[in-house]
Amino acid sequence: MTHEITKEDLAFKDDVESCTFPVPEFDHRAHLRLAYVYLAQTSSPNESVNLVKKALTGLLTHSGVDPLVKYHETLTEAWLLAVHHFMHNTSHVSSAEDFLGQNPKLLDSRIMLTHYSEDVLFSEAAKTAFVEPNLDPIPRHAN
Repeated sequence: MTHEITKEDLAFKDDVESCTFPVPEFDHRAHLRLAYVYLAQTSSPNESVNLVKKALTGLLTHSGVDPLVKYHETLTEAWLLAVHHFMHNTSHVSSAEDFLGQNPKLLDSRIMLTHYSEDVLFSEAAKTAFVEPNLDPIPRHAN
């Protein structure tokens, strides 16, 4: 499996990490792109979760948004696991955009509701710490 990243992907990641990416433009697609870039660089979901969390909380803090209010631990980790799963089922990818183009299901932000009930996913417990799915497990792959 080949999961490449472009200089545009790296520039995007650098913009997020340096807090120059506009928060209002950081939508679901941007979350997936960031997850893909970190996973392509590290191939470790655990390491990637930590990197994404650091980048997102830094971006939020820099923008004057309290990460305790906006950041959601379970959504972050669950989406990283989902991206990792789809990466294992996609043999050759030339960029984050190519990956998303080959895996349009990921663009449906409600896909997590096939794994979690709303009351579990949007609970305070799920916001502050990763909670395992209560409906359908998210597939996990060895690194």
